[in-house]
Amino acid sequence: MAIEYRDNPDLGNEALNALWATAWNTPHPRDFQPILSRNLAHVGAFAGTRLVGFVNVAWDGGIHAFILDTCVDPEFRRRGIASALVKRARTLASERGAEWLHVDFEPHLSGFYRGLGFASTEAGLIRLRD
Repeated sequence: MAIEYRDNPDLGNEALNALWATAWNTPHPRDFQPILSRNLAHVGAFAGTRLVGFVNVAWDGGIHAFILDTCVDPEFRRRGIASALVKRARTLASERGAEWLHVDFEPHLSGFYRGLGFASTEAGLIRLRD
Protein backbone atom coordinates (compact mmCIF):
# COMPACT_ATOMS: atom_id res chain seq x y z
CA MET A 1 0.00 0.00 0.00
CA ALA A 2 1.28 3.46 -0.91
CA ILE A 3 2.04 5.90 1.88
CA GLU A 4 0.68 9.44 1.64
CA TYR A 5 2.33 12.27 3.59
CA ARG A 6 0.17 15.17 4.71
CA ASP A 7 1.32 18.47 6.19
CA ASN A 8 -0.64 19.55 9.26
CA PRO A 9 -3.44 17.02 8.87
CA ASP A 10 -6.45 17.41 11.12
CA LEU A 11 -5.67 14.63 13.59
CA GLY A 12 -7.99 13.59 16.34
CA ASN A 13 -6.93 12.07 19.61
CA GLU A 14 -8.30 8.68 18.58
CA ALA A 15 -5.90 8.33 15.62
CA LEU A 16 -2.90 9.62 17.55
CA ASN A 17 -3.60 7.47 20.60
CA ALA A 18 -3.95 4.39 18.38
CA LEU A 19 -0.56 5.14 16.80
CA TRP A 20 1.03 5.81 20.21
CA ALA A 21 -0.30 2.52 21.57
CA THR A 22 1.46 0.56 18.83
CA ALA A 23 4.55 2.71 18.15
CA TRP A 24 5.46 3.55 21.76
CA ASN A 25 3.64 0.73 23.55
CA THR A 26 1.79 3.43 25.48
CA PRO A 27 -1.82 2.41 26.06
CA HIS A 28 -2.67 5.46 28.18
CA PRO A 29 -4.73 7.92 26.10
CA ARG A 30 -3.85 11.58 26.14
CA ASP A 31 -5.13 14.81 24.69
CA PHE A 32 -2.92 15.89 21.78
CA GLN A 33 -5.00 18.92 20.79
CA PRO A 34 -3.14 21.48 22.96
CA ILE A 35 0.15 20.27 21.44
CA LEU A 36 -1.10 20.42 17.85
CA SER A 37 -2.64 23.85 18.35
CA ARG A 38 0.70 25.37 19.40
CA ASN A 39 3.22 23.63 17.17
CA LEU A 40 5.00 25.03 14.15
CA ALA A 41 3.97 22.04 12.03
CA HIS A 42 3.32 18.33 12.06
CA VAL A 43 3.36 15.66 9.40
CA GLY A 44 1.29 12.50 9.19
CA ALA A 45 1.95 9.38 7.15
CA PHE A 46 -1.17 7.55 6.03
CA ALA A 47 -1.86 4.11 4.60
CA GLY A 48 -5.30 4.78 3.21
CA THR A 49 -7.13 6.50 6.06
CA ARG A 50 -4.96 4.94 8.78
CA LEU A 51 -2.34 7.09 10.50
CA VAL A 52 0.87 5.02 10.45
CA GLY A 53 3.50 7.69 11.13
CA PHE A 54 3.83 11.09 12.73
CA VAL A 55 6.34 13.80 13.57
CA ASN A 56 5.76 17.04 15.45
CA VAL A 57 7.72 20.27 15.02
CA ALA A 58 7.61 22.38 18.16
CA TRP A 59 9.23 25.80 18.27
CA ASP A 60 10.28 28.65 20.50
CA GLY A 61 8.32 31.26 18.55
CA GLY A 62 11.53 32.45 16.93
CA ILE A 63 14.35 30.76 15.05
CA HIS A 64 14.56 27.40 16.88
CA ALA A 65 12.39 24.42 16.00
CA PHE A 66 12.42 20.99 17.58
CA ILE A 67 11.65 17.56 16.15
CA LEU A 68 9.50 15.63 18.62
CA ASP A 69 7.64 12.33 18.69
CA THR A 70 8.90 10.81 15.46
CA CYS A 71 7.10 7.48 15.30
CA VAL A 72 5.97 4.80 12.87
CA ASP A 73 3.61 1.91 13.47
CA PRO A 74 5.79 -1.23 13.82
CA GLU A 75 3.88 -2.89 10.95
CA PHE A 76 5.16 -0.13 8.62
CA ARG A 77 8.76 0.26 9.81
CA ARG A 78 11.83 -0.18 7.61
CA ARG A 79 10.14 1.45 4.63
CA GLY A 80 11.69 4.92 4.88
CA ILE A 81 8.61 6.46 6.47
CA ALA A 82 10.41 7.99 9.46
CA SER A 83 13.07 9.47 7.16
CA ALA A 84 10.42 10.97 4.90
CA LEU A 85 8.58 12.42 7.91
CA VAL A 86 11.71 14.09 9.29
CA LYS A 87 12.74 15.42 5.88
CA ARG A 88 9.30 16.96 5.39
CA ALA A 89 9.39 18.40 8.91
CA ARG A 90 12.78 19.96 8.12
CA THR A 91 11.37 21.60 4.99
CA LEU A 92 8.29 22.92 6.81
CA ALA A 93 10.38 24.32 9.66
CA SER A 94 12.62 26.14 7.21
CA GLU A 95 9.68 27.47 5.17
CA ARG A 96 8.12 28.82 8.38
CA GLY A 97 11.19 30.79 9.42
CA ALA A 98 13.17 28.44 11.68
CA GLU A 99 16.92 28.74 11.31
CA TRP A 100 17.84 25.83 13.57
CA LEU A 101 16.24 22.41 13.89
CA HIS A 102 17.01 20.48 17.06
CA VAL A 103 16.37 16.85 17.94
CA ASP A 104 17.08 14.79 21.04
CA PHE A 105 17.35 11.05 20.63
CA GLU A 106 18.52 7.89 22.30
CA PRO A 107 21.98 6.57 21.35
CA HIS A 108 20.63 3.73 19.17
CA LEU A 109 19.05 6.37 16.87
CA SER A 110 22.29 8.25 16.31
CA GLY A 111 22.92 6.75 12.86
CA PHE A 112 19.37 7.49 11.76
CA TYR A 113 19.52 11.19 12.65
CA ARG A 114 23.10 11.68 11.45
CA GLY A 115 22.02 10.14 8.14
CA LEU A 116 19.43 12.89 7.89
CA GLY A 117 22.04 15.62 8.39
CA PHE A 118 21.85 16.25 12.13
CA ALA A 119 25.17 17.01 13.79
CA SER A 120 26.07 15.80 17.24
CA THR A 121 25.79 18.40 20.00
CA GLU A 122 25.89 18.34 23.75
CA ALA A 123 22.64 18.92 25.54
CA GLY A 124 21.21 18.56 28.99
CA LEU A 125 18.08 16.91 30.27
CA ILE A 126 16.35 16.81 33.62
CA ARG A 127 13.29 14.71 34.48
CA LEU A 128 10.66 16.89 36.13
CA ARG A 129 8.16 14.15 37.01
CA ASP A 130 8.38 10.48 37.85
